[in-house]
Amino acid sequence: MCMKTKAIRLYGKNDIRLEEFELPEMQEDEILAQIVSDSICMSSYKAAIQGPDHKRVPNDVDKNPIILGHEFSGKILKVGKKWEGQFQEGQKYSIQPAIAHKDNPYAAPGYSFKYIGGGATHVIIPNVVMEAGALLPYEADSYFYGSLAEPMSTIIGAFRANYHHVKPGSYEHEMGVKPGGNMAILAGVGPMGLGAIDYALHNEKKPKLLVVTDINEERLARAASIYTVEDAAKNGVKLVYVNTTSPDKGVDYMMSLSDGKGYDDVFIFAPVKAVVEMGNQIMGYDACMNFFAGPTDQSFSANFNFYDVHYSNHHIVGTSGGNTEDLKISLDMMGKGKINPIAMITHVGGLNSAPETTLNLPNIPGGKKLVYTNIEMDMAAINDFREKGKTDPLFAKLADIVEKNNGLWSAEAEKYLLANSKPI
Repeated sequence: MCMKTKAIRLYGKNDIRLEEFELPEMQEDEILAQIVSDSICMSSYKAAIQGPDHKRVPNDVDKNPIILGHEFSGKILKVGKKWEGQFQEGQKYSIQPAIAHKDNPYAAPGYSFKYIGGGATHVIIPNVVMEAGALLPYEADSYFYGSLAEPMSTIIGAFRANYHHVKPGSYEHEMGVKPGGNMAILAGVGPMGLGAIDYALHNEKKPKLLVVTDINEERLARAASIYTVEDAAKNGVKLVYVNTTSPDKGVDYMMSLSDGKGYDDVFIFAPVKAVVEMGNQIMGYDACMNFFAGPTDQSFSANFNFYDVHYSNHHIVGTSGGNTEDLKISLDMMGKGKINPIAMITHVGGLNSAPETTLNLPNIPGGKKLVYTNIEMDMAAINDFREKGKTDPLFAKLADIVEKNNGLWSAEAEKYLLANSKPI
């Protein structure tokens, strides 16, 4: 017996359609799953506007549309014979989309498959995804943490991908950020930057100095209220927030914060030429820059000082997602309360809101847009819940719940929303 699903499907450039269709019959090497939450990633926006020009999107997407969304979590409904004993009906799960397929390294759920992606009510998890070990059960009292595990895994992967010489004059490298070093997170108070701050303050390899920059004072203030200078100090980290729009807060000021030594690890969280070039100019000896923010412009470039590559051992890496080990670390740290990426979420909506939100993502301020795929609800900013509550009791109650949680989303808010919303 086949099951119907509702999903947002990509047919081409800027062509996303919310449709209902039948899933194929589940095979013995597959798993049938319900999706509950999916957070919308800027990478999904890139796939949506680029269509088949995107490396992960198939060329025949116009004839074989794919389900968008790769930051998702849900519940296992039925387990094929091959996977019995490893997975059980009713288990919560998170997914690692970077499956590293041997025949197509770009293939990934949410970009490349007809019957699996986060923007759906139900999906078939195929054998190729299962064989990659990409389905990870987890225990939690909510689903949204399972969605946030994937973006956090990309941050963890970035921190693990940086490298430094074991000692001066050595060709041997030690992977990861430099413990007790100077770290700069540039353009760092968007949703992914917030996750990076959280991880920088609470992972084992902490910097002694962490400088976070942005050009938006409101976003800087929000970040500073969540990840405070005082809490950072308790973890042995000097945390400084800098608004680089001020003329006296440029490269010279950034260098002065490091006592003129520069930064061991520099993370770029916006594909902006000026940000990259500032990052290059503040690198210290044996420093590593991580270009985290993927551009949509395939010709994007910035100036990089190759004199310093030669004489100061500067190096650069670019990471585009995490791996399964990164996701396991993410889930483990969230489960132990070491990191809490809930601050990433600033908007919540239903599946009906996903197409428009995805296509307009760069123009919607705030952080992560969280979609609950089995409900119908326009995308709404958490900060607007109280105003919406004047005419809608659902939002009035949600406003009460988030206010109890420092204005942040929560397991209680999720449970109330799922129990009291209109099904899609």
